[in-house]
Amino acid sequence: MAEYARLTGYAEMPPLWSFGYQQSHRTLASREEIIAEARTFREKKLPCDTLIYLGTGFCPSGWNTENGSFSWNSRVFPDPKGILDELHNENFRTALHVVIKTDKLRGTVDDPCERGCVDQEKACCYWDAHRKDFAMGVDGWWPDEGDSLDIASRLVRNRMYWEGPQLERPNQRPYALHRNGYAGMQRYASFLWSGDVYSTWETLKVHIPVAINTALSGIPYWGTDIGGFVPTKELTAELFLRWFQFAAFCPLFRSHGRNWKLRLPWGWNTGDPGPLEINNYNGAAIPDASELHNGQVEPICRKYLELRYRMLPYLYSVVRECATTGMPILRALWLHYPRDPQAVACQDEYLWGRDLLVAPVVEQGATSRNIYLPRGVWYDFWTGERVPGGAEISRKVNLETTPLYVRAGTILPLGPVKQYVMEKVDQPLSISIYPGADASFLLYEDDGISFSYRKGEWMGVQMLWHDARRELTLSLAGGSRMLPPSPRKFEVTLGQITRAIFFDGHPLGASL
Repeated sequence: MAEYARLTGYAEMPPLWSFGYQQSHRTLASREEIIAEARTFREKKLPCDTLIYLGTGFCPSGWNTENGSFSWNSRVFPDPKGILDELHNENFRTALHVVIKTDKLRGTVDDPCERGCVDQEKACCYWDAHRKDFAMGVDGWWPDEGDSLDIASRLVRNRMYWEGPQLERPNQRPYALHRNGYAGMQRYASFLWSGDVYSTWETLKVHIPVAINTALSGIPYWGTDIGGFVPTKELTAELFLRWFQFAAFCPLFRSHGRNWKLRLPWGWNTGDPGPLEINNYNGAAIPDASELHNGQVEPICRKYLELRYRMLPYLYSVVRECATTGMPILRALWLHYPRDPQAVACQDEYLWGRDLLVAPVVEQGATSRNIYLPRGVWYDFWTGERVPGGAEISRKVNLETTPLYVRAGTILPLGPVKQYVMEKVDQPLSISIYPGADASFLLYEDDGISFSYRKGEWMGVQMLWHDARRELTLSLAGGSRMLPPSPRKFEVTLGQITRAIFFDGHPLGASL
């Protein structure tokens, strides 16, 4: 992976908030609906960072006036800046769906561009069309379509959404979710999703190897439309939940699709699937009415939302590892177990970073899941059970369980539950030790927004676990210029033992 990254480019660091939950919208009725949906997340304490708005043309009433337009739909957004400000006050980021109208794109945003240029084949002119909306406070973009673009044009587009926003906000990392790209798109921190897929169990099943192979292709920031984009009669609360659980362990954690109100974490308990939008087409399929008052969905979604946010210290550290080494976030088992034939052949489970193994449930009505655990010892994340590896096991599951295992010899940092990634919560970071082997972990932190980390303005805490001595040591990582603002409290857990320690940047040892 390092050789491939040297050839095609290392991934850039996107903003931290892009790894929070993202909620997509389709047909909108009014300004009041927009604000009400946002406030419901906060009132229900369902963590969410980004609200994404589809364009008109792809739905009857989106954020803009027509397909490809940069003019706001005044019926829904009568005061665009005011609405964006209100969403920002609720600590949401916003992203807009945009569609390119040409089959060629060339140049860069730095090229000379005549005032009022409308040539969308020039990156400088095409970006210019975004500027007015971006100046209002839009945080990111969702560039759709472009399948007719040649490879060079696709990369020009990826690059434009990385460099264009920096013309306006030079010290903020941009965010863009792309429909397409090519090798090298990771140089622009481009997110990619799997397209307009169908809501079927088979589609969910094949997305695991798709996720693995996309990561192996050097594209680390990937995800899918939770629940599938095109509804079929297979779209049930169970399918949505299994997809949601899988997506909680994908770099992009985002719900989107027709019958869009069923893509809200609380949507399956309201009886309202959302506007029909399309007649006489499979995309109009509505789940059976018996599915539309299911009280199980919201609490299970909350469980995985909260876990995702608790795991952000681990995930963001793995993102940094990806950016510096080329090793993907979501990993095929064989990347760490290349001499294990079963690990090499495995296509239905994966590693989340180095230390966690995820085995999504992709069979309807499943009560158990067969899982291959590579050699060594593993711990069931949910129960703490110690399980020997090098064999296939059967793990019982219910609707709220996605099997998750932690490798023996792991230091797992977990943060407090947050409602958005930048929320200040007065609780210490937890450090969970999974014994059975020596362990190391580099906890990486920066401001999550700017490029200051390039100047060394980041903090790295090197954690080492000596298993025989039951000793944890902490030290400041080389190259790290930031120190804890005051002694940083960590709560270290080993089995039933929990101990508070305080780190001030000087080497620290703690016995457990």
